[in-house]
Amino acid sequence: MRVLVLYDYPPSPGGLATQGDLLYRGLTELGVDVYPVNSTSDFEKEWYYRWFRPDLVIGVGYWGHLSDLVLHPNKHGIMAVPWLVADGYIAKHQDLLNKLPLILVTSNWVKEMYVRDGINADLIEVLPVGCDTETFVPVGYRDPKIRGVRESLGLSPDQLMILTVGGDGASKGSREVMQALAQIDGEVPDWKYVCKVWPQPRTQVQSLTDRQLAVDLGIADKVSFVTNITSRNLMPYLIAACDIYAAPSRLEGFGMTQVEAGACEKPVVGIEAMGMLDTLVHNKTALLAKVATKVIVNEVNIPDGTESGNLIKILFDTPRTVDYRADVTDIAAHLKRLMMDKELRLSLGKAARIHVASHFDYRKVAKRLLEILKERLEII
Repeated sequence: MRVLVLYDYPPSPGGLATQGDLLYRGLTELGVDVYPVNSTSDFEKEWYYRWFRPDLVIGVGYWGHLSDLVLHPNKHGIMAVPWLVADGYIAKHQDLLNKLPLILVTSNWVKEMYVRDGINADLIEVLPVGCDTETFVPVGYRDPKIRGVRESLGLSPDQLMILTVGGDGASKGSREVMQALAQIDGEVPDWKYVCKVWPQPRTQVQSLTDRQLAVDLGIADKVSFVTNITSRNLMPYLIAACDIYAAPSRLEGFGMTQVEAGACEKPVVGIEAMGMLDTLVHNKTALLAKVATKVIVNEVNIPDGTESGNLIKILFDTPRTVDYRADVTDIAAHLKRLMMDKELRLSLGKAARIHVASHFDYRKVAKRLLEILKERLEII
């Protein structure tokens, strides 16, 4: 079997790039004849189509990438299987998606969103995102790389570090986490909250708003926003340096960093919704806050797909949930339990590591993909 994997290649530190790269690595290690290629490079894709003649193309992205992931290979007579995440709706791509032989999605919640939006459920298979469980591993606080992270962040040896990582903090629930920390400050051991975000114009604006919230809550001296560009090489050590990983995300089709935190034996505070229902087990590997509110809209504006980037309005027949808000009181209670109980942190972390290694190791994900292709498309 010959496979092309389309994603952000060479891989950036972003989640979609990591998702695609781990699939490529897993297939390679299983002996599949496979090549990676940047999903937006029409010239290079066509080069592979002509000499490699792939049996299928697997493309990583969301519905906005379907032109690169599906239409382009189909135009050249190549079978396309997209592996999609969700952002709350799929615009007007029902006809295209319903003509495909197979659609892969990252969680059962993503499947629910696609079915809700008019996609045939029989076409959809859930394939979770892989995790490199040999890179994301437990590392002791005395390790010089871990000490270096904590010292760079200004943490003292006895301070508890709560961590959130995301393109921006708010989408990962950082505002709810800050509100929760403000509620329990003074009742728990000394702590510092680190929010690692990606530097970009949208993130800069959001981070300014989030910094102001920390000031308004009176905890600005205990909150640190790290906005430097970092590689994936740092991430295992940044996560291993924390005591609690807190990301009760507002929209999450899988929760890659929550899974990576579990691989590092870190307890996770998440939200009882969306992709985290597939990845986190309440009171065993994580503590999940209940949903307090849902943001529901009747319409959205999306780019029209032209170079001008004009927006078009999409009106929904039925109002759509576009994101969630975790219950701040729940988050506060979960954080307090973990901050007061080291043994609970250790037990949840150890169970999380076992769970991730059993269900989300990237080699197991690649193997599961091959099983799906054999069962659904009779491709071996």
